Amino acid sequence: PLVRDPAILLALDNFAYRSRRVLFSWTAFLLGLGQPRWILQAYAIQNVLCWLALSWILLRWLPPVDVKNLFLWFGCLFGSGLMFSVRFALLEGPSVLVLALAIIAMERGRPWVAVAIGGLSGLGRETNLLVGACVLEPDVVSRTRRNIAPAAARVVALGAPLAIWLLYLFASGHDMLLSTGSANLDTPFASFVAKWGATLSELRDDGWASMARFSLLALVSVTTQAIVLVRLAQWTSPWWRVGVAYLVLMVLLGPAVWGDYPGAAVRVVLPMTIAFNLLLPRTRLFWPLAILGNLSVWHGLEALGVPVLSRYL
Repeated sequence: PLVRDPAILLALDNFAYRSRRVLFSWTAFLLGLGQPRWILQAYAIQNVLCWLALSWILLRWLPPVDVKNLFLWFGCLFGSGLMFSVRFALLEGPSVLVLALAIIAMERGRPWVAVAIGGLSGLGRETNLLVGACVLEPDVVSRTRRNIAPAAARVVALGAPLAIWLLYLFASGHDMLLSTGSANLDTPFASFVAKWGATLSELRDDGWASMARFSLLALVSVTTQAIVLVRLAQWTSPWWRVGVAYLVLMVLLGPAVWGDYPGAAVRVVLPMTIAFNLLLPRTRLFWPLAILGNLSVWHGLEALGVPVLSRYL
């Protein structure tokens, strides 16, 4: 947990990139009681536990009172982004659970609790610091000297845990701490548009049986989500502010994140998917938008490998 074993440098594909994301390795270490064989199992099972916890927490915003809420709740939990996080023990599932806890703290009028939770989440994945869109309320960042001070204090507190951890790594003799990974970022919209083009081209050449169909479903989903969130413009909603922050991240993602089927981008922008489902207006366009925005569930169910369903997906 303190990254002192020299073997770690050989075990990780990119130490500078992975070493920042230590939070859920720490939780696995604690769950596994420090025993290597148990830690490995704990690292896998904590994603399942977080998924179960998230399924319960989402009932706060989507209570089981009608079929619309049930559909959106199902879309949050079984989209390909969250399903692949659970299946491969990745970081996005636990991260979105921590984000939901921060937003609950904000809704209960406890911004500094939200800052503490958000700062801790930054140790799980640096993009989790986009929770700052939640803890920085519109009135806090208004152009008055009185409000600038608390806003600045929240920003500093939010980034402090990750900054302290990076300083610790540096003091331990490690360098290259600012690595962003290879081709993770790109010119705005460049990789997003390229992904659309490559997907449509592959479907034209190979037909619907191609794995590109899952990329198409994911692209339609995230595009629908983005359009709906932009049109909503609910500045006072913490979920909306977080969703739009991840929308901005989406258009900056590079080819490494958009590659494969459907690509890691669906996982990276998972908070945008949750925000879409929680905020979707109950208008006459509800069902078309709800279905289009959750088409990635198709691939999410396929990822589970359910025997009865797999042959139809």
